[in-house]
Amino acid sequence: MQLPFTTEQFFDLLAAYNEALWPALVVLWMASLIASVLLFSSRRPSDRWLSGLLAAHWIWSALAYHAAFFTRINSAAWAFAALFLLQGALFFWHGVVRGRLSFAPARNAWAPVAWVLIAYSLLYPGINAVLHFSVSRIPAFGVPCPTMIFTAGVLMLATPRSWRLSIIPVMWSVIGGSAASLLGVRADYALPIAGVALALFSLQGRTDAKTVLEHVQLRPRFRA
Repeated sequence: MQLPFTTEQFFDLLAAYNEALWPALVVLWMASLIASVLLFSSRRPSDRWLSGLLAAHWIWSALAYHAAFFTRINSAAWAFAALFLLQGALFFWHGVVRGRLSFAPARNAWAPVAWVLIAYSLLYPGINAVLHFSVSRIPAFGVPCPTMIFTAGVLMLATPRSWRLSIIPVMWSVIGGSAASLLGVRADYALPIAGVALALFSLQGRTDAKTVLEHVQLRPRFRA
């Protein structure tokens, strides 16, 4: 795959992004850390508040990263921004407005995987700092890849399972993961893993729901 920009242009862009927006990135990282700690503890954060945080992650990546910066070197970033805005709107509608999402620290067998992904997303800036020997010219926080990994982990602690909310994150795991080796961002090798895990989690939910529905539909026949 041939990228429409060089590796040097990409890391120059990250340096400009980090320098311009670092206070907001620290706030977003702290909010994500606090939400994760509360979710893991008995003092769970509000489900609507956590849904709003996910919406904020995706809207931030859409506008502050894709639209404001990444479009400078890649015209496809406008399409990426639209996808991320759509994902943010879905979280806001289903989780904040309608209150349809509920989160718990250990609700299912996927919880260990979910917590590994959440922890990895929060450690993501530090991992890149170590791998690239830099704290400025790296993918830090508020960029699409840690956003996707964090989202995958949180969604795997959510009920009901929603394939609709997983489509775009899984798509980005393919897009971002395919560029990881070309750009030398080894921390992004976790993207395909997060995408596969989220896809399996969501599909299992659809299978379970279908099984329950078929059981309910067939029950009267056995009674007859």
